[in-house]
This record gives sequence, C-alpha cells and structure tokens, in this order.
Amino acid sequence: MTVHVFKTSVKRMGEVQKLRPSLNRLVEKNGCWNFDLEDCDNILRVESQSLDAPIISSLLQNNGFDCEELH
Repeated sequence: MTVHVFKTSVKRMGEVQKLRPSLNRLVEKNGCWNFDLEDCDNILRVESQSLDAPIISSLLQNNGFDCEELH
C-alpha cells in the first residue's frame, strides 16, 4: 500500500462532498482517502496500491483546486 499526502486548497466539507464521487471512483476497492480540513494545509491523504500522485493531483486541479504532493 502506498500513501500519498497532498497540500490542497479544499477548505469546506461541501467541497469534499463535491469531490467524493470522483475520489471514490479513482481509489480502488482496497484503497481509501480522507481530508484533514483542520490542518493548515488542508491535507488529502490517499492510500492505494496502484495510483500515482499526478493522477490524484490532476483530479483535484480539474475540479478547480490546488493540489501539491508533500514529500
């Protein structure tokens, strides 16, 4: 399992709800994702066996959000 952590511009639960269907489709059945909107960087954490960081970043960017992988 690979864990990707991203700094995002997602700030509200309504924005998370907007992204939920796309993120659920993107993450296979054995993976998971969550946002920490209380963190100053509005962290998105994605656990997956097969996803690459650019795919996840693109999904958020295509929906109008900034997304940068943290290393």
